[in-house]
Order: sequence, then C-alpha cells, then structure tokens
Amino acid sequence: MKIFFLGTGTSQGVPVIGCRCDTCRSPDPRDTRFRTHVHIEMGDSNIQVDAAPEFRIQALRHSIPKVDLVILTHGHADHIQGMDDLRRYCDLREEKALPVYTNEDGELRMRSIYDYAIRNQPAVKGYPAFGLHRMPRTLELSDGIVHSFDQSHGDFETLGLVLVERRTGKKLVYFTDCDSVSDAAIERARGADLVVLDGLRLKSHRSHMSIDEAIAVSRKIGSVRTYLIHMTHEVKHAVSETQLPEGVRFAYDNLVVEL
Repeated sequence: MKIFFLGTGTSQGVPVIGCRCDTCRSPDPRDTRFRTHVHIEMGDSNIQVDAAPEFRIQALRHSIPKVDLVILTHGHADHIQGMDDLRRYCDLREEKALPVYTNEDGELRMRSIYDYAIRNQPAVKGYPAFGLHRMPRTLELSDGIVHSFDQSHGDFETLGLVLVERRTGKKLVYFTDCDSVSDAAIERARGADLVVLDGLRLKSHRSHMSIDEAIAVSRKIGSVRTYLIHMTHEVKHAVSETQLPEGVRFAYDNLVVEL
C-alpha cells in the first residue's frame, strides 16, 4: 500500500494570501501546503480521497495513472472543488461513471455543485460522470477493505477511514477534519502500520484537533508511526516538528509513504 500526500494544508492553503509571517515567507518547500487530499494505492486499486482545488496539478506531478473510486470525506470546498478535474479518469474508464462514496453532506454538495455530472456516463465525451454511493461502514474491494466511521467536525460530520490491504494485511488509518475520534474508530485503528491525523495547530479549535489532541489520539491507538495533516501557517515545519514526540511527524506536500 502507498499513500501520496497531495496536500497537507487548511482551506486557505499556505502561504496564506497577504500574510508575511515566517512560515508564509519560508523557503522550505515543506511550508508550502496545498489543501488537504491524498491518493492511495491499495493493491491494484487507486483510491482518491477528496479532491482539493489543486488536484490536477498533483495528478500531473505524481503521474497518477487512474482513479478507480473516490471517497469524499465531506463536502467542504477545500475537499470537493477539484472533482471536475477527475473527468479525464472517466475517459480512461471508457466513459463509465466514476464511483464516489461519501456521506449525506457530501452527497448534497455533490448534487448542488456537480449536478451536470451525476449520471451513468458523461453527457458529452470528455465530461465527468459520477456515480454517487452512500459510504457503507465496510466497503469490500477486490484489493482490500475500507472501514468508515462518522467523525465530528464542528457542526458537520466527516468520514474517518481505516484501510486494510488484502494481500499484505497492511493497515492505513486516515482521520482528517475532525475534532475528536470515537472509541470505535480508535479500536479499529489499533495495529495500524501508519496513522494520519488532523492536527491543525497548537491552539484548540472548535472543529479540528489540535496538535496535542492528535498526539493523544495517536497514543490511544498505539501508533508507531503517525503523520499530522491539515496544518495552518502557525506550523513552521522545521521548528514545530522538533516539539513532536517520537513516532509523530508532520506530513508535507508530495511526501510518498509505502507501507
């Protein structure tokens, strides 16, 4: 299993428009963050988790060859506004609709923004086509299993994911955009080879976990390797990472981890 960190920043991205803080002026490439989204290879299955506005840029940079399905964790703009650029992957599927698994909020947003693409095949060659499905608690794929959990994200709910590759047994945990993680999700996450957690900043926030809260969840899971994502410009990579405990690191754009 392999995970491509296509973006690790907040809805504003980093650098923030008009900001002159040390992070936003940093020459360290790890301090340039697109909006958070990842691509996962699980066996022969290519899974796109969310599609930020910069998805096209990253698909080209990483030469993503195909997308077999999309999991949309929720319908917020920074996670959904790159969906139209998936149209090329519909072409590569011989104009078959691309399956999109999401929750109720994600489905409503998809129908509101991409009504022209909710169909079994593209209206015109080259257009996108999305087949909407409500994400089940357990999604059985030929190459593995994806377990999903409802997560609190302020006034919204998002999907937390635990992926288990069938051939190798490798387990990947991906909990983004959440202010807490349920006991059931923590129990399912135990024994993971890699844990990815929302870790916005040092200060608390109403809809995201702080760095300390994410570290606490990592310890509850018993993770030996954790990456934090969705960081604001208050996190300067080289400086802030020295304050993290062993086994916890900040992810950064274009990081690729093979399990």
